[in-house]
Amino acid sequence: MATALSEEELDNEDYYSLLNVRREASSEELKAAYRRLCMLYHPDKHRDPELKSQAERLFNLVHQAYEVLSDPQTRAIYDIYGKRGLEMEGWEVVERRRTPAEIREEFERLQREREERRLQQRTNPKGTISVGVDATDLFDRYDEEYEDVSGSGFPQIEINKMHISQSIEAPLTATDTAILSGSLSTQNGNGGGSINFALRRVTSAKGWGELEFGAGDLQGPLFGLKLFRNLTPRCFVTTNCALQFSSRGIRPGLTTVLARNLDKNTVGYLQWRWGIQSAMNTSIVRDTKTSHFTVALQLGIPHSFALISYQHKFQDDDQTRVKGSLKAGFFGTVVEYGAERKISRHSVLGAAVSVGVPQGVSLKVKELEKQRESAASDILQKKQEAEAAVRLMQESVRRIIEAEESRMGLIIVNAWYGKFVNDKSKKSEKVKVIDVTVPLQCLVKDSKLILTEASKAGLPGFYDPCVGEEKNLKVLYQFRGVLHQVMVLDSEALRIPKQSHRIDTDG
Repeated sequence: MATALSEEELDNEDYYSLLNVRREASSEELKAAYRRLCMLYHPDKHRDPELKSQAERLFNLVHQAYEVLSDPQTRAIYDIYGKRGLEMEGWEVVERRRTPAEIREEFERLQREREERRLQQRTNPKGTISVGVDATDLFDRYDEEYEDVSGSGFPQIEINKMHISQSIEAPLTATDTAILSGSLSTQNGNGGGSINFALRRVTSAKGWGELEFGAGDLQGPLFGLKLFRNLTPRCFVTTNCALQFSSRGIRPGLTTVLARNLDKNTVGYLQWRWGIQSAMNTSIVRDTKTSHFTVALQLGIPHSFALISYQHKFQDDDQTRVKGSLKAGFFGTVVEYGAERKISRHSVLGAAVSVGVPQGVSLKVKELEKQRESAASDILQKKQEAEAAVRLMQESVRRIIEAEESRMGLIIVNAWYGKFVNDKSKKSEKVKVIDVTVPLQCLVKDSKLILTEASKAGLPGFYDPCVGEEKNLKVLYQFRGVLHQVMVLDSEALRIPKQSHRIDTDG
């Protein structure tokens, strides 16, 4: 029995596109499409563990789509409200023989109940607990000088610092969010706390602004303004202005960060900080599926340093990570190593040992609450899933091409999907396309390729390379030894071969 899929996977798929059938498809058409994809993605056809895992995920997704569309009740709900309608709790107790009007009325009732529950739960809590343990006595003892001291035979290990922080978010409107956070810290017997309130407004698809108010017993009241803006698709800037009130007067501060995506996994940062601990910092961060690497250099008051760190991510269910770093500067040198592991659905437990001159040896233990993934990571995940689907298609595509070549049939020479820039006045705009030659060839049957009137991003082996932008599908194919070419809009139906697609070679 196929396992249920996560909400993220369901939200990102269109069932009709996935099965490549019309919205008016009959039960026989649905069954034929389902059987074909099951043969393509069946896990038992693959011995490689990674391919087998990817095949199982896609097999389950196809199964989920067929289960919804083959049942008249769930298909009616899906056709009216999409996947959000299927996610509504309470359908299981609703009478199955309902008209579309009755389904709509029932959905609105269930939606009101769900929104009431969601309003109570959408606080997005995040928290951190960090404990510092001083273990210097294990490595640097004074046994010879203090042999006569009572208890000197046992090394002394003590907790010398602790930090606890917590934050919650409350959406006020579609664009406004209130954030309340607080923290408590203690080190070597001295401690304090602070509380902050922030109001964030999304001003456009490219930016947002945030007002912050804070107070604490270690520092006076704080007033801040933070602005974020995407300058280009690969570059953004963040500016943070702050006024810190204290017994010595008002201390202004300004921090600006300019960042640029150097490639799909690497980001470079330039940071200027003036006022409170003035400094200039430059860093490069590379984050991939299996590793996280950072190199940074800071010149500033009171600290200047160079940092290099590496984190390896194991591909297991517990999301185990091991890390190490070296930091050297005017304050001395610190080497740190540690590991962290997921202990529950929302929590991660980590520990690190820090060895430094002149600080000594310390152990840090922390528990982090898992944060939401950004939209960028969702796109990266869809890309990885599409690439995995293409790998699974290779053997089937090879057989399809052999069969088509034997009959002088339909061969997909090249196919691209995404944003094309044809207007010369828009030369500065970047082309964003992906190669979909293999996925399209896999859909060829009996020298025909038929795509329904729906977004191509939902097809197996496809993903959206430019969310929110106009996309096209461009196909160069060979039929009966003659080249053909066609370009269609993302949601436009496509049927090939056609005589009108033939490339005129006379000129």
